[in-house]
Amino acid sequence: MMELQKFMPDNSSQQKEKAMAFFAKAESLAGTGNYDYAIEMYLEGLKSAPDALKKGHLALHQLALRRQVKGGKKPSMMERMKRMRGKTPVEQLINAQHLFSKDPDNISYAEAVLKACIAGEYDKTAQWMADLVFGANKASRNPSFRTYILLKNSYSQIGAYEKALVACQMASVLKPEDGELADEFKRLSAELTVAKGKYDQAGDFRKSIKNRKAQEKLQAQDGVVKSDSYRIAAVKNAREDIAKEPQLPKNIFNLASALMDTQEDEYEKEAILLLEKAYKDTNNFSFQQRAGEFKMRFLRRKIRKAKSAFESDSNNARLKSAFVQLKELLKKAEIMHYKLCVDNYPTDLAAKYEYGVRLVNNKKYDEAIPFLQDSQKDPRHKIVAMDKIGVCFFAKGWFSDAIDIFNRAIEQYEIKDDAIAKDLRYNLGRSYQKQGENEKALEIFRKIAQMDFGYKDVHQRVDELRDK
Repeated sequence: MMELQKFMPDNSSQQKEKAMAFFAKAESLAGTGNYDYAIEMYLEGLKSAPDALKKGHLALHQLALRRQVKGGKKPSMMERMKRMRGKTPVEQLINAQHLFSKDPDNISYAEAVLKACIAGEYDKTAQWMADLVFGANKASRNPSFRTYILLKNSYSQIGAYEKALVACQMASVLKPEDGELADEFKRLSAELTVAKGKYDQAGDFRKSIKNRKAQEKLQAQDGVVKSDSYRIAAVKNAREDIAKEPQLPKNIFNLASALMDTQEDEYEKEAILLLEKAYKDTNNFSFQQRAGEFKMRFLRRKIRKAKSAFESDSNNARLKSAFVQLKELLKKAEIMHYKLCVDNYPTDLAAKYEYGVRLVNNKKYDEAIPFLQDSQKDPRHKIVAMDKIGVCFFAKGWFSDAIDIFNRAIEQYEIKDDAIAKDLRYNLGRSYQKQGENEKALEIFRKIAQMDFGYKDVHQRVDELRDK
């Protein structure tokens, strides 16, 4: 309880004075070059005033950049393990800022700060951090689609709809065939119009945003009913649009998306058939690509439903059979979809990665390796692609080659304690074990067990190797 209380914000003047005292001490320490202690003082102040932008976050960021120039070390593995999570938005913010302050070039830490600000409704800091993340992503040689989506959602949450629209546009550049982004752009444009209208009437734009959020919370109880009626209305409107201009791609995508959003079998099947017919009529692959995505979405929903039914009656052979058959259908649909994507977009590295993963899942290791090797050129998939290549070599019995791949991936991957890092080390340990190098395998499994004792079958492997 005490641990939670120290992270609970209090907006009283006493708390603000306390925060200012910490900020002043931090500034004094920074002037003497004691950067790490200064960071801790800024963080102590932010616990009391988490949305203190100028005196807190901005000053801390300037300090972080000065520390970086002076050769300050990045967060250690223990620091990252300790600061990965948080029970409250304030705790999440403090932990993320700790990591970001010691590695100000790491966009994933910046995104963690942004997410904590959104969760805690620290709008001033969220706006600044979103702008910082946006600039870094835009300047990157390989901008992240996922980051633009995060920015779109974050800007929208704080009422910065103009910037949300820009982030949506940037995401559309990376995935121009994504019809859902077109729908989202339309929605955000409408939100901006409504918000500006309220601003013109009331004279307070941000207050109108806050009032809208409060109203949404009050209406949450009948949200399901309103959601259903909204979906039906969306289908009706989309049908009217397509009746006027049936060949317009935007209208086809809009109707298909509206049909899928109903989550009704009949409508979802209609959406898939609509897109497949459009592809047949126009030979425009973006229709077939969306149809494939919707087909996989449809099957995943059916699988969740079948799994729930089977788990409630695990002795029912018919339910089990239906569950297994649906999973097989999804595997076939995925591999067919990503093969078509690779055939039609031969330079799309993301499609090559997804297709390679599906080939691995289907135990087609020789076919998978070239696609995964190509996908390494995309920094977003480089490490996970190397992991999958190592798995292929392991499955083929090429244990020495698998060891080489896993070691290279571990060396190149900066984060040492997340799920990817643990998987790489686990696979390396398995490869050493198969190669007969049991001491090396034991050492690796021991390190994983020290970090995450319940990870897969690590503790059993440690016991087994120690017995040997």
